[in-house]
Amino acid sequence: MEILLVRHGETDWNRARRMQGHIDIPLNTEGLRQARALGAALASEKLDAIYSSDLQRARVTAQAVADVHQMAVVIDEQLRERCYGVFEGLMYKEVAQQFPQEFALWQARDLHARFPSGERAAETLHDFHQRSVHAVTNIVKNNAAQRMLILTHGGVLDCLYREAMGMPVDAKREFGIINAAINRLHWNGEKFTLLQWADAQHLERDGLDEIDRTHPAA
Repeated sequence: MEILLVRHGETDWNRARRMQGHIDIPLNTEGLRQARALGAALASEKLDAIYSSDLQRARVTAQAVADVHQMAVVIDEQLRERCYGVFEGLMYKEVAQQFPQEFALWQARDLHARFPSGERAAETLHDFHQRSVHAVTNIVKNNAAQRMLILTHGGVLDCLYREAMGMPVDAKREFGIINAAINRLHWNGEKFTLLQWADAQHLERDGLDEIDRTHPAA
């Protein structure tokens, strides 16, 4: 099975370097353009199923592809971004100023650090990785599709890249995660392997990383 794993289009909070997590932020004008460009780029692809996170920045991006194919989008809240607790809604520099110790653990990719709760309880990196990989694995195991699109978030893509490459969860990130770029994985019934990463030819410019490149450890 081939999985097209795609991060949502850009939001104003991506551009402002503000933590989104589970906060339901809409696409901005650029993000909507990216979604349309993604739909056009995948118009000739045969897709058997389309799945999306329930957060609107992912749903709207997925719908742009679904409209082209006249398909329904299956919503799965397990495809959500990591929950960052009290960090959500803050700019990265504000997190560093207000929570310096927690910020340092975040940058170090500490597997078991749990940040203070905000509106929601934060997930540890370990728990988030487990959730993300399980969510995608569960989808592919229970679907007879030959090629599917999964529209999700930067953190989930980070987890699946590491899973496919056998890369430690706490290793520094040295690969890009681009808004609305096309990433391809293969599932052989037991494990994921990487086919293609960060194909952004259909976009005029790179989207922002969920964690700005000035904070590459996250």
